Amino acid sequence: MKNAVYCIANNRTQAEMIVEKLKIAGFSSTDISVLLPDTSGTRDFAHEKNTKLPEGATAGVVTGMSAGAILGWLAGIGTLAIPGVGPFIAAGPIMAALGAAAVGGATGGIIGALVGLGIPEFEAKLYDGKIRSGNVLISVHTDDSNQAKSAKEIYKEAGANDIKSTSEASVPG
Repeated sequence: MKNAVYCIANNRTQAEMIVEKLKIAGFSSTDISVLLPDTSGTRDFAHEKNTKLPEGATAGVVTGMSAGAILGWLAGIGTLAIPGVGPFIAAGPIMAALGAAAVGGATGGIIGALVGLGIPEFEAKLYDGKIRSGNVLISVHTDDSNQAKSAKEIYKEAGANDIKSTSEASVPG
C-alpha cells in the first residue's frame, strides 16, 4: 500500500532544499509532490483577448523561471488556477488531483484534492491555510517503509513543519 509523507516548508528556498535532499536520497521525481502559491504574476497575462497561445506560452515560461531548477526537476510541474482560490504551482501526483478540481470547478479545490489523496480533512484544512499564506506543501509517495522514514528524517533535518503520514486513497480501476 502506498503511503504519503507530508510536510510544510516555510518558503520556496526551504522547499527547494528539501526536494534536492529527497532527490539525492533516491526518490523519483514522479513520487514527489509540491504545491505552492504562484506569486510570479501569471495573472497579469489572463487578460489576453485574442488567442490563448501567447497566454499559455507566457505562463509556462514564467512558471519555469519562477520554479527554479530544483523544482523544475519534478514531474508535471505547471501552473493551474483553482476557481475561487487563485493560481498555484504544482508538481507530482497532487497536480492531477488539483487539475481535476480546477477543471471541474470544484469549490474548496485544495481541501478536496488533499482529502481525495487520503489526507484527513482536518489536516487538509490546516495545509490549505498554510499554502494560501505562502508556505509550501511537499509530499513523498512511497510503498517502502524505509523510504517513508527517510523522507520524515529529511523533513525534520530541514526544519519543516506539520510532518504527517497517511495511507493514500486507492483509485478504483
